[in-house]
Amino acid sequence: MKKKSVILLSTLALIFLAVLSACSTQSQNQSDGKTVIKVATDSDTAPFTYKDGKTYKGYDIDVVKAIFKDSKDYQVEFVTTPFDSILTGIDAGRYQIAANDFNYNEQRAQKYLFSDPISRSNAAIVSQKGTQYSSLDDLSGKSTEVISGTNYAQILEKWNTDHPDKTPIQINYVSSSTGVTTRVQRVENGNIDFILYDAISAEYIAKDQGFDVTVTKLSDQVGDKTDGLEYLVFADTKEGKELQSFVNKRLKTLKKDGTLASLSETYFGGDYVSGLD
Repeated sequence: MKKKSVILLSTLALIFLAVLSACSTQSQNQSDGKTVIKVATDSDTAPFTYKDGKTYKGYDIDVVKAIFKDSKDYQVEFVTTPFDSILTGIDAGRYQIAANDFNYNEQRAQKYLFSDPISRSNAAIVSQKGTQYSSLDDLSGKSTEVISGTNYAQILEKWNTDHPDKTPIQINYVSSSTGVTTRVQRVENGNIDFILYDAISAEYIAKDQGFDVTVTKLSDQVGDKTDGLEYLVFADTKEGKELQSFVNKRLKTLKKDGTLASLSETYFGGDYVSGLD
């Protein structure tokens, strides 16, 4: 009899713990009746995303804030994580939106959903002062540092593959903790010859940090009609599709009422959104 009581109590305890765990999980995803949307960013890609003290700042950050402003269904929380952990976090369901100057590529499109574009910035080459590279051919034999899997890494890798008769570009892979500011500084110091990055970020960092470097917009046409476009990224799930639909509706409104153009002027110093479809 005692043995049955112990078994019964143990079973009830396990059920209680399971219910408690489910409630805990639900509380992580709900706040005041709203679904909590966790937005992942590396906080190290100014002017798109960065931190001023403990405050999240940047174009991407303020666009997301504007999208969810006064939402009755969603509440946004920003989370800082290394760049190469952002999409794996989306995969695992830890985050619902990736906001970090993400560009489109076919590999990502097979796994993730994209918002409508939120800005357009063509690629640029950052080199030492007095040294100017305007095309990928100019980079033959030159050294750089990239984060594996980024669009810029893929552009350089493709050039090497497509030009076996030329001296390859020396691509050194670095971790996501080696931010773009560090890499621009290494260009200035002569540790590497160049980095390939988007024009908005490159020009902003050079000016903001006072780096004595040359920023030249890439003359080559790389990619397709999505070249230079920036997006928010979601999981390719039912929830991701619902979120994508909500975000895109809000983006249309923010573009029409001038909010995106205003944020572009604030963070980029120019209008990088009016030509978006």
